[in-house]
Amino acid sequence: MTGVQPTSYVVHTFGCQMNAHDSERISGLLDADGMERVESDDDADVVVLNTCCIRENADNKLYGTLGHLRKWKEAKDGRRIVIGGCLSQKDKDVVAERAPWVDVVMGTHNVHRTVDLLNHAIEHGPITEILDEAVIDDYAMFPSALPVRRETTYNAWVTIQIGCDNSCAYCIVPAVRGREISRPFADIMGEVEKLASTGVTEVTLLGQNVNSYGRDITLAERHAGSDARVQPMFADLLRATGSVEGIRRVRYVSPHPKDMRVDVLEAMASTPAVCEHLHYPLQSGSDRVLALMHRGYTAERYMERMVEARRLIPDLAVTTDIIVGFPGETEEDFQDTLAVAAEAMFDNTFEYMFSPREGTEAAKMEHLFIDAAVVSNRFDRLKVVVEHSALIKHQERVGRVEEVVVQGPSRRNPNVYSGRTRQLKLVHFSSDVALRPGTYATVEITKAAPHFLTGHLIEVLQMATHKIRIPLASV
Repeated sequence: MTGVQPTSYVVHTFGCQMNAHDSERISGLLDADGMERVESDDDADVVVLNTCCIRENADNKLYGTLGHLRKWKEAKDGRRIVIGGCLSQKDKDVVAERAPWVDVVMGTHNVHRTVDLLNHAIEHGPITEILDEAVIDDYAMFPSALPVRRETTYNAWVTIQIGCDNSCAYCIVPAVRGREISRPFADIMGEVEKLASTGVTEVTLLGQNVNSYGRDITLAERHAGSDARVQPMFADLLRATGSVEGIRRVRYVSPHPKDMRVDVLEAMASTPAVCEHLHYPLQSGSDRVLALMHRGYTAERYMERMVEARRLIPDLAVTTDIIVGFPGETEEDFQDTLAVAAEAMFDNTFEYMFSPREGTEAAKMEHLFIDAAVVSNRFDRLKVVVEHSALIKHQERVGRVEEVVVQGPSRRNPNVYSGRTRQLKLVHFSSDVALRPGTYATVEITKAAPHFLTGHLIEVLQMATHKIRIPLASV
């Protein structure tokens, strides 16, 4: 028996930029199917949860949320629940077993099937479809032809690679995202050019390990004995993306320190559109812990490449990730991390307390787990060091005039706007001129805090065009 057809939906996204981009595709598909996106669960016929499994409490959060959504679903006939993303990829049939009221459970490799799976659930009942890996030559790999609903008109994610071939002991990503597959160069450039033609001025190249882009294609061609032209690598992609007319800013996430090559840094330095920002995950300053993590580099090598980056790229901002309390981390190991963090003087740091993820090597190191109170104490001590560095870096910018791209006005004060510099620094600034999101302007910095800057408007450089009023484009 055919069920009630839904007319509205809401998508809740958890996790990384890859999940955010997948949510844009899910929204685009539902829009193209004639559904309307709404802002709250109460107004929606379909709730989509695009999940993450990186943190330990992700499972508890999901199943707690599903408990509340069960009551939401029972309150009105025809409501549907869709679960996607990394946690559903990891848990597979467990989601349906623990929450049988969920209509669709899909994984990371079948975003393109969202509408088909929802229609199946409406017609025949709940369905779980988890593909083990991306399907070659299918939308599942690089759904560049899928409709995408972007939240802004001026910037966009561009997926250049999926999967990860690394074996970091703490990370579940290779298990839920699969092996590294690089997207064809021409396909990427075609998307960037199309985005630029619709008014997008900033793109972020997206992948699990972007600086290994092209390596899998090169190896495959060599194995096949191909005489084809040399496969472009990541440095080539940066230069080409930065040369597209209309693109003012190019960013990328996330690189792996073991694969960072000088040619990438040189491409950043020689391509004006590529922003002076490098997110460079350290994870630990202890060589012993880095070895346990299987990171593939030492603290010394990490610092050498970072120093080289700052030498080649003037005014470079460096941000990082650090894990506190990895199994077996001693006080001496932690002191090494503090020392490297202090020496590196990061512009911003994302600190995480270690959380074991089922299916990873680190999760099996129970005998080396560290007392939670010790980890919490180390976390607080690290925060003091990294925020000290961040404040110093920001204080150095007081009195400077920075180019920002406007994100939007404050909800409390319409004369205060927020924007991002080329170094990705958040700036709150006053303006008597109404500014659209996506407008480029210069701002004089007058005050610094560890996580943001304050200033006032100097000049509008380029007013946002708003070529696409509704952020829906097939790219």
